[in-house]
Amino acid sequence: MSGEPLSRRLAAEGLGSFFLFATVIGSGIMAEALAGGNIAIALLGNTLATGAMLFVLITMLGAISGAHFNPAVTLVMAGRGALPWRDAAPYILAQLSGGLLGAWAAHVMFDLPIIQYSLKARTGIGQWTGELVATFGLILTILGTLKHRPSAVPASVALYISAAYWFTSSTSFANPAITVIRSLSNSFAGIAPRDVPLFIAAQLAGALLAALAATFLFDEGARRRRTS
Repeated sequence: MSGEPLSRRLAAEGLGSFFLFATVIGSGIMAEALAGGNIAIALLGNTLATGAMLFVLITMLGAISGAHFNPAVTLVMAGRGALPWRDAAPYILAQLSGGLLGAWAAHVMFDLPIIQYSLKARTGIGQWTGELVATFGLILTILGTLKHRPSAVPASVALYISAAYWFTSSTSFANPAITVIRSLSNSFAGIAPRDVPLFIAAQLAGALLAALAATFLFDEGARRRRTS
């Protein structure tokens, strides 16, 4: 756990969420506007911007707050003792607050109404499975890389999310906070508010399964118990 005071860690989480969420929504708006109706090109633009921003933000802010920007990550880290449980709620509030400001900033930059709600339906077993798989893979990537090569976390997370945009049916939200905020943007990256709860349920299930898998795969104490 970082030795930084909570106020500084919360500022890092809020600022990082601001830029990450603004990137996801803003690059989606820009990509859709420039792609001429080609959804694959729009998604590629959205992917490249998000992956690049993740690398920058985790490199810049990871040593301060852990660079979670994601309640699923925060809850798993608290469950593993890497973050005090008393800090989990403030982290999540900072992520949501910073992310909301980021979404509004994207709307302002592209001359769109600041307050809006998405009309884009994202539902069904395929989408929910995509979110479970995406979040499982993200959490496992973070925990495994932290265990074996901590310096590679920024690259690992950025590359994983870039890949997951394309191999999952849901385009890999993998983050309850950004799911909520994307419901407040009627743009390329949006999700209808009514579809948010089951997306979040799938994400939390994926995070829990990944935490269990990481204990089995990476934790020395668990391995010693299995071989004793």
